[in-house]
Amino acid sequence: MKKMAEKKKRPDVQSNSEPALQEEHLHPYAHGEHSHSHGHIHTETKAVLNRMARLIGHLQSVRRMVEEGRDCSEVLLQISAVDAALKNVGKIILKDHLEHCIVDAVQENDREALTRLEQAIDRFVR
Repeated sequence: MKKMAEKKKRPDVQSNSEPALQEEHLHPYAHGEHSHSHGHIHTETKAVLNRMARLIGHLQSVRRMVEEGRDCSEVLLQISAVDAALKNVGKIILKDHLEHCIVDAVQENDREALTRLEQAIDRFVR
């Protein structure tokens, strides 16, 4: 059973002495867990969470449609809409990841992060 990535936020100090948040992520993998910190904030977190809340509601309504025995073509149309919305959430996360996490990884010469990105993209585009 997969574990969700755990996040711990901790304060850090930037060079201009303004407090910033670093997010420490714990990522489970088949061969263990990997943890790393980010010196930035993911800018699209609120938008992603809002979209996911709407997606959950939409998916629950599709479930009700199935329970009520609604027309298969209507259900399939709604499933298609949920699928498209979920893919759009993934695109937002990917864009945010590229603009922040991967920029940092390149600057820090973190080849492992780049390899994980490549693997994630391969799975995402399937």
